[in-house]
Amino acid sequence: MRTLLLALRSAIYMTGFVLIFGWIALQVRSFDRPLGVSLADEVEALGVILMAAGAILVLACASVFISRGRGTPAIFDAPRAFVATGPYQYVRNPMYVGGMMLLIGFGLCERSVSILFMALVLFVLIHLFVVFYEEPTLTRKFGTSYQEYRQSVRRWFPRRKR
Repeated sequence: MRTLLLALRSAIYMTGFVLIFGWIALQVRSFDRPLGVSLADEVEALGVILMAAGAILVLACASVFISRGRGTPAIFDAPRAFVATGPYQYVRNPMYVGGMMLLIGFGLCERSVSILFMALVLFVLIHLFVVFYEEPTLTRKFGTSYQEYRQSVRRWFPRRKR
């Protein structure tokens, strides 16, 4: 029952997140007209692929948070246990990576330079949040296990296998 409630809360939070950022993205799209910039038709297919891959990654992260971390993706209802499995064994922030893939894919589908610029600005803000809040908080909460994890798993891009 507890897992079902976590899954329900996660679905609600994630739906709200997608709706809010989708609405914001559609609002910034209005800045495209004065720029006079148009993206080629081929980028739309790339956008769909990025959105699908991002959605799969976000859902995989949420399922690991629910099943292993006993929490949700929301910062105010975060996992209670340290999670370093699933997508988290490759990068420390796959949820953000998946969300950025979704937003960039949406920008490509909409052929919107403004949405792509919004994704860049949002990435910078997320990076600052991770560096100055999330990582220190996780270090205090999980101690040595998180420190070791930080040393072995990169923040945004997976290590290349040798």
